[in-house]
Amino acid sequence: MISRSTIDRVFESARVEEVIGEFVQLKKSGSNFKGLSPFVDEKSPSFMVSPVKQIWKDFSTGKGGNAISFLMEHEHYSYPEAIKWLAKKYNIEIEETEQTSEEKAQMNERESMFMVSTFAKDYFHDIMLNTNKGKAIGLSYFKERGFRDDTIKTFELGYCLDEWDGFTKAALKKGYDIKYLASTGLTIVKETKQFDRFKGRVMFPIHSMSGRILGFGGRILTADKKAAKYLNSPESDIYHKSKILYGLYQAKKEIAKQDNCYLVEGYTDVISFHQSGVENVVASSGTALTPDQIRLVNRLTKNITVLFDGDAAGIRASIRGIDLILEQGMNVKVVQFPDGEDPDSFAKSHSTSELKAYLEESSKDFIEFKVSLLLKESNNDPVKKAGVIRDIVTSISKIPDGIQREVYVQECARIMDISERVLFSELAQLLKKGIQDRNKISRKQNNSQQDPNEPPAEYFANKEKAPMGLVKGKTAAEKIDQLSILEKEIIRILLLFGNEEAEFLEEIENEDEEGRITVTQRKYNNNVSAEIYLHLQEDEIEFTNVIFQEIYTEVIYQLNQYEKLEIDALVNHKNSDISSTVTSIIMDEEKHQLSDWQGQNIEVKGALDILPKLVNDAVFNLRRVLIGKKIEDLIKEGSQDTAIDLETIKNYTGLKIRLFEKLNRVV
Repeated sequence: MISRSTIDRVFESARVEEVIGEFVQLKKSGSNFKGLSPFVDEKSPSFMVSPVKQIWKDFSTGKGGNAISFLMEHEHYSYPEAIKWLAKKYNIEIEETEQTSEEKAQMNERESMFMVSTFAKDYFHDIMLNTNKGKAIGLSYFKERGFRDDTIKTFELGYCLDEWDGFTKAALKKGYDIKYLASTGLTIVKETKQFDRFKGRVMFPIHSMSGRILGFGGRILTADKKAAKYLNSPESDIYHKSKILYGLYQAKKEIAKQDNCYLVEGYTDVISFHQSGVENVVASSGTALTPDQIRLVNRLTKNITVLFDGDAAGIRASIRGIDLILEQGMNVKVVQFPDGEDPDSFAKSHSTSELKAYLEESSKDFIEFKVSLLLKESNNDPVKKAGVIRDIVTSISKIPDGIQREVYVQECARIMDISERVLFSELAQLLKKGIQDRNKISRKQNNSQQDPNEPPAEYFANKEKAPMGLVKGKTAAEKIDQLSILEKEIIRILLLFGNEEAEFLEEIENEDEEGRITVTQRKYNNNVSAEIYLHLQEDEIEFTNVIFQEIYTEVIYQLNQYEKLEIDALVNHKNSDISSTVTSIIMDEEKHQLSDWQGQNIEVKGALDILPKLVNDAVFNLRRVLIGKKIEDLIKEGSQDTAIDLETIKNYTGLKIRLFEKLNRVV
């Protein structure tokens, strides 16, 4: 259990822009920061961070919160794990009690897999550094590769003893469940036998962007031709090879700082570069580059430099990934090493200054590199040269930005000595085909989701507006919930203006001796939170939205305890749903103000000036909808063989009319 004082120190120390900056490339935007969403693929940044309010909002997914909630959303941490991660980042001591076997058994499966993987990483590292066999075999191998002690520690390298079940026995002895040893792939279970997957291999732990252990790569040290040279963890709930880049955890800060990422193939390529002082480097770990891997880099920089081995086969295999990088709207450069060299060997045989100079001097634009490579293979054959041109233009067509496409076409025309008109014509055909293909896919998806009781999409194709009652793609379940909207408006007013004072107007009905009713008005000052509370308390109104009700309860508790609303306590609430909802509402308001007011230089009446109207409209509208719902329920009950309570309906209808009048509505 983490103490309250420790949690408070973490919240005081943590800066949301610093924490998120470890995972997303942020750029200054007024008083805030902006970046690409780390949750979905997008071209324009919709992810906003507010250093003043210490909150974030992803407008593409609707997610938001504080530093804690970001780690919980992005890294799938539990609340205690997020606190521990921040405590480590800000050098805050945190007290932990040893988990019992019962507590370990209660952990959910993913967390249990992470725990097992962390134990394995520590075990393999310790075996290599502190046992005779580990030193003689595992450590000797890494030393022969030229890796220093600090490098071995940074990448947490290790060794799995050449024993059938050495690791498995040690893990079971520590109380780890065989179920999770098997699901992570660390142990292979066959009937009654259990043995280590990575037996006799040096170990490369694979980290997430935040440093969690997702899986392992293991290299065999014997000359066994039947065994794979490199063996990776199998796919699991926490390890997806196509979504991981080796070395990203160690490289992320330098990638963002240098605004460039070097992409290599293997583990040792990354480690050798890092040791040589080039730390902004990651590896695809022997797999063909995937869109998910590219998106990981895209969060940190728009620039990728692909490093190719000297052999032709490696180049042909890797060059296919360039088009995928271009599709993500990123800038691609290429460096090719001399024949017989790879990034690992080149880094070892050159000084840091020589390595950096070579990377800078040998870096070519992808067009220049691809043209020179393919033209060399065409041997001046006109047919092959035409194929090369189509190949290059196909790559250019992947670029989302129109201006950038035009620049590349001009460059390609210059290098290949061909008319720009011909290239633009070919590009136009490719772009047209791409649009047609996407439309075809879109139509198929729409048709598969078509409601059989709804006219087909083509029915509305040339109409400005769909017929009344026929809204494409909307079902009854998807219709806007009026109550939820009005409840959210009340919460919004509380969060933004809850501590403000305003002048309200009260209508007082007086009856004279002859039964005539007169209405007088009285002005009075009141706190906005207190005013809303009095209205809702008077009508015994409770929110139908559970989260809104919880937020409202917290607000009233704060008013009773501290006589004012503490927004920070809600933003940093231990209930992530409350934190996320509060943050979302605050950031939505900020974005609205920036775009509608500041962005267009439009002067609007200050919200504080119209607070009484905002409060009254919100409360009266909520009451109006609730009364309407009660009338509907009474009529519905009466239609089910029971007497309709006409008098009650009449009273409710009269009240509803009065509310309409107060809202200046026409019934």
